[in-house]
Amino acid sequence: MGKAKSARPVAENEAYAMARSIRTSPRKLNEVCGLIRGRGAETALAELSFCKRKVAEDVRKVLQSAIANAENNHQLDVDRLYVSEASVGKSLVMKRFRPRARGSVGRIDKPFSRLTVVVREREESA
Repeated sequence: MGKAKSARPVAENEAYAMARSIRTSPRKLNEVCGLIRGRGAETALAELSFCKRKVAEDVRKVLQSAIANAENNHQLDVDRLYVSEASVGKSLVMKRFRPRARGSVGRIDKPFSRLTVVVREREESA
């Protein structure tokens, strides 16, 4: 019995990895992802390892996972991989409250983000 096999979410020459709960705002995360979009996999890893942003470490881990998925699960050539897509989205938001003057409260939002990194194998140039 069992469930029918679902269609692959990316093309045959692609692999992806996803992080669902990164503890930063999507805006800050998107700024770091802009550094690696369209770059080669090795160049993007080097860029992230020297980036001063705290969230760059999380992005680097997701990129490494996507590269490992490409190599182990889909038998793609690691040397020809590049970051074809790095998309950022909203996840949950924790709401916290801080006491303010005259008995009122101020709401503090603590957002989470989700990150999807897709790596693609370059076509051989003849």
